[in-house]
Amino acid sequence: IASNGKHTLDYVLGAFYFYQTIDTQGLQVQGAAASAFLLNPTSAGGRNPATLNGLTARNTIGFTNTSAALFGKLTWNVSDRLQIVPGLRLNYDKKKGDYVSVVTNGTGTALTADQRGVLAPQSYQPDFDNWNLSGDITAAYTVTSDIHAYATYARSYKSGGINLSGLPLDGASNPILSAATVKPEKVNHYELGLKTQLADRRITLNLAAFWTEISDYQATVTNGQLGVLRGYLANAGKVRTRGLEFDSAFRPTDRFSVYANGAYTDAKYVKFVDAPCPPELSGGTTATAGQTPSAPGTAGGISPQNCDISGQRLPGVSKWAFSYGAEYDLPARVAGLDGQVYLGYDGSYRSTFSSNPSRSAYTDINGYALSNFRLGFKAKDSWNVFGWLRNAFDEKYYEVLALQSGSTGLVVGQPGDPRTYGLTVSRSF
Repeated sequence: IASNGKHTLDYVLGAFYFYQTIDTQGLQVQGAAASAFLLNPTSAGGRNPATLNGLTARNTIGFTNTSAALFGKLTWNVSDRLQIVPGLRLNYDKKKGDYVSVVTNGTGTALTADQRGVLAPQSYQPDFDNWNLSGDITAAYTVTSDIHAYATYARSYKSGGINLSGLPLDGASNPILSAATVKPEKVNHYELGLKTQLADRRITLNLAAFWTEISDYQATVTNGQLGVLRGYLANAGKVRTRGLEFDSAFRPTDRFSVYANGAYTDAKYVKFVDAPCPPELSGGTTATAGQTPSAPGTAGGISPQNCDISGQRLPGVSKWAFSYGAEYDLPARVAGLDGQVYLGYDGSYRSTFSSNPSRSAYTDINGYALSNFRLGFKAKDSWNVFGWLRNAFDEKYYEVLALQSGSTGLVVGQPGDPRTYGLTVSRSF
């Protein structure tokens, strides 16, 4: 429900409800080659292909999710130039799950320690529920008809949850039940910005500066025990991201337009003291209480149970990112239809970024630039036909590099799309 028209006080009030159930049946089977990748050669099973061949996990997973909220936003039109806009949201989240994994081996005998270390029987019923009050407030000021300034503070919330893909194991190959639930994220966000139009509104230039702090940041991590085949969601202490953004557009003529957007982002872990270690510090025997880890690269050495990565950059975030492009059109008549022939270009660039929660030389992705072109004909309120060429210069790049759980040395990469071309035909009615 909302007020109608502009008054001294305008309002929006609403309610939200969501209910979901999911039932999943899963199957995971190991083959004869698994022992060579997943077992320590000094273990009882060594790297005998028969140790893991036929090892099978049958998983039954149930999940119910209930989310509800009451929210409202008030706009106080202090004057024709100044607006103050506060908002509040009351959230309730409840998530329940049931996870049962039945594990058998290829011989029908009792599981060995090596087999349990790879696929362990598990049964647990995680339960999460939480109330949260979040909100924001924005002050917006119209300097002139073409210059608008604003300042925002937001206290926001990301729901907690439960892990339903199996739990990490302790040194005795028992599930770590404390990892079954994940606490909510709590976010404090500050932003200052300008929205402007210049040169008789042919130029648009918007600027923003932001600072965001997140407590109980949710990160996907892996268990440090060699051979464990699962990652899981966990809370990583506190992170901070800050930066500057701009977006701009320029139309020097009615036929030609260009745009450029960019961002500088400094994002790092403020505190994450028990993170999974990168592969450079993994692969040996995991240290027990009182043991001192070996120097990196020590053959047959001792690896730390976890690593303090406080101060490291967040994964997936480039320090610099830009997008840019242009389009030019000419009036034309094709097949009896009046319209425009147009040529467009869109480009993007991002600098080097980490692709792993704990930064590693093996999962840093180098920066890359992509270029896309399009050429077509667009009839007014009718047909649009255009050919397109994406990644025109066939840039070779990875979208993500991921480590296998247990840091076995396997790095899995997802390459970006190669040069791709096609034709799109659409019609508006």
